[in-house]
Amino acid sequence: MNKILIAYFSHRGENYVAGRLVELPVGNTERVAEMIARHTGGDLFRIERTTPYPATYKACVAEAVRELREQVRPPLTARVDHMDAYDTVFVGYPNWCGTMPMAVQTFLEAYDLTGKTLVPFCTHEGSGLANSLADLARLCPASRLLPGLAVRGSQAAEADAEVAAWLGTLALPK
Repeated sequence: MNKILIAYFSHRGENYVAGRLVELPVGNTERVAEMIARHTGGDLFRIERTTPYPATYKACVAEAVRELREQVRPPLTARVDHMDAYDTVFVGYPNWCGTMPMAVQTFLEAYDLTGKTLVPFCTHEGSGLANSLADLARLCPASRLLPGLAVRGSQAAEADAEVAAWLGTLALPK
């Protein structure tokens, strides 16, 4: 039986949505992760830095740019217990600077994902998955990478039908 993990990073607080700054009590990627969990029955795991990213948009972007430029691997608050029990790992993130946040890279590098099926999904405001698929393939070369889903952050709360349709196209392990 295919055991599924939905590991995601999501930013609460001030976010750029549809051309303006909006305060989000629940991040866009978290909303999509919850939809995937409802449709698949998978376990949710929130990827969090030990020091949270700033709540304000401009400060968060500045921190994300610095981490990417310096290739920082920020420490995380928790680890997945028994990662070896999961066959499929959905990996979710907002598209920051053309790829996934460095906290997601920390997460991916913390485990041996050899032979696992990885399924990326992201939220964005116009750049889609961008370079994140190539980065995911580079970080996890011994994993099976399935087609990803990119959801506009401004549409994340209403993306359930889009998520369900995408899930229906995936060749997940049995």
